Order: sequence, then structure tokens, then C-alpha cells
Amino acid sequence: MSVLRILHLVGSAYNEFYSHLSRLYAQDCLTATADSSRYDFQIAYVTPDGQWRFPPSLSPEDIAITKPMSLGDAVKFITSQNIDLALPQMFCIPGMTYYRALFDLLNIPYIGNTADIMAIGSHKARTKAIVAAAGVKVPRGELLRPGDIPTITPPVVIKPVSSDNSLGVALVKEATDYQAALQTAFQYADEVIVETFIPLGREVRCGILVKDGELLGLPLEEYKLDPHDKPIRKYADKLKETDDGNLDFSAKDHTKSWIVDCNDPMTPRVQEVAKLCHQALGCRHYSLFDFRIDPDGQPWFLEAGLYCSFSPRSVISSMAKTAGIPLNELFMTVIHETLRSNQ
Repeated sequence: MSVLRILHLVGSAYNEFYSHLSRLYAQDCLTATADSSRYDFQIAYVTPDGQWRFPPSLSPEDIAITKPMSLGDAVKFITSQNIDLALPQMFCIPGMTYYRALFDLLNIPYIGNTADIMAIGSHKARTKAIVAAAGVKVPRGELLRPGDIPTITPPVVIKPVSSDNSLGVALVKEATDYQAALQTAFQYADEVIVETFIPLGREVRCGILVKDGELLGLPLEEYKLDPHDKPIRKYADKLKETDDGNLDFSAKDHTKSWIVDCNDPMTPRVQEVAKLCHQALGCRHYSLFDFRIDPDGQPWFLEAGLYCSFSPRSVISSMAKTAGIPLNELFMTVIHETLRSNQ
């Protein structure tokens, strides 16, 4: 196979938080997948002001000294580089939608789900409606806008409809706590979803990998929760801020999360539901879904995470490794699927 020129699309067109998050994951990916015999990596870095840079690395120094470009100039530059495919590494809403759509316009294949599927997956209420129509169980919920009054009796979970990493998420146990929780959630989105709290049995994620056109269910990842002290996951379980103000991963060890034994009877049950979600949403290449398992063993769909950065610490990467698929093989698999689907 000839060397593939792959453009990593990094940064955020929205704010500094997502810019740091994108750079964190993308740097891990660049380091772990570097193979000059297979890939020629290029970097496009977008800042919240809409400017583009094409730095030689993702170090803050290289980004700072690289000349910024307008969108028009960036498009001219990209089209002159003979890019074989792109890997979107942006986690903000514009990055997951508009910037992916740009590659459709430029006729450059890209790894991961399409802009329209990402737009649906980033809106928790729309995602729930689609998978529910396919027969997947979802908690009862309602979509609120500022000024709306919730009608569901607590306990409920409140979530900004389009934020990730548990930003603004809260468990409301009493109706008197509604106002404060909604006020916090509306700081992160114009719409908020309120859904019935599912009693804790277990909480897991399930990844789906497309390999040679077939859906492969990956091992589950389970999170340590406690019905009394920690009934839901929060932001601190996922990311932390370092002393220099940058983002880093919260510790990923067996005390917080672990890969479930493949012989666990819940694994095939959740995998089948995850495949239903993947198909209902029209996903391609890979997908990732969160499920709450109630005390009776019933999986309930919570949300979709339709992206992977291909960092060793990405959830899908960890799941694939446990299934005997190392990161380099995972990366080659999605590249093959991307090029195959664009033939």
C-alpha cells in the first residue's frame, strides 16, 4: 500500500475548552499511530476565531508561530496538498458538523460518521427519538427551553441537550432542586433534556466497529457507580484541568472503569441493542453508545458518542485492544472502510 496522506483536523471553531480537548486527543493519536511507511500526517488547526493554521506539530510553540489563514485560503491550501483522507478531531458542534461537511464539498473522504449523523448524535433528544422508534428502550423524557416548567416528578437527570463530558449534568431528587439544576444546564445549551432517573444496576458503554462491511460488537466498558454516593457520572470523572490551565484525562484505572469480561451474560445483550442503535442512526465505520442497566438487567439507552480520536486512551481503542485488535490494526480497519465506502 502506498503512503497515505492523512489530514488531522484539530481545534475548535467554538471555544478554548473544545480546542484544548481536541488537541489533547489528537496529540495522543499522532504519537501512537505515527508510521512513516504507511502515513504522511498533516495537521490543520482551527481556532475559535475561525482562522486556520497548518503547523508541523501540535505543540503550543509550533501553533503560535504558524501563519493563520482565512477559510478561503485554507481551502486553496488543502486542495493543493493531495490529501487522501481526513481524520476529524474536533468535538465542538461546528467541528462535528460544518467542518465535516466541508470535506464532503471538497470530495475528500474522512474517517467517521457524516456531518448529518453527527448533528443528530450531538442532540440527545433527537437521538433518543430515533433509537426509540427502532425498538430500543429509552428513559421517559421531555425537552425544555428557557422558561419551560418540567412536568416529570423527580428523581430525574437533567442534561444540556448538546454538551459532552457530563458538563451541566445533574441528578435532581426533589422538585425544589429543579431551578438550580436547570439554571446550570442552560449555561451549556439552549435546550435541556429532563429524563426519568433509571435506578442503578450498572452503567456501560458499547462500541461498534464496522469491519469488511459487518458490525462487530466490542467489549463493554463499565463505570464504577454507587446508588447512594455516586449514582451518575460527572465531568470530574472524565477530564481534569492541569496546573498550567490545560486539559488532561482523569485517571483511567480499574477503580473508575474497566473492560467487562466478554463472558459476562450482559455483553451480547447490550451489543445487540448497540447494533440496533448504529443501524437506526445510519452510522458508518464505528459508533459508541452509553446504556444504563436497571436492577432487572434491562439496558436503557442514554446517549451516543459518535466519534473516536484513535488515541490509545479513547474508549473504542481500549475496547478494541481487549478484543485483540491493537490500535494500529484498528486505525487501518477504519481507513480501509473509509476508502472502501468512497470507491
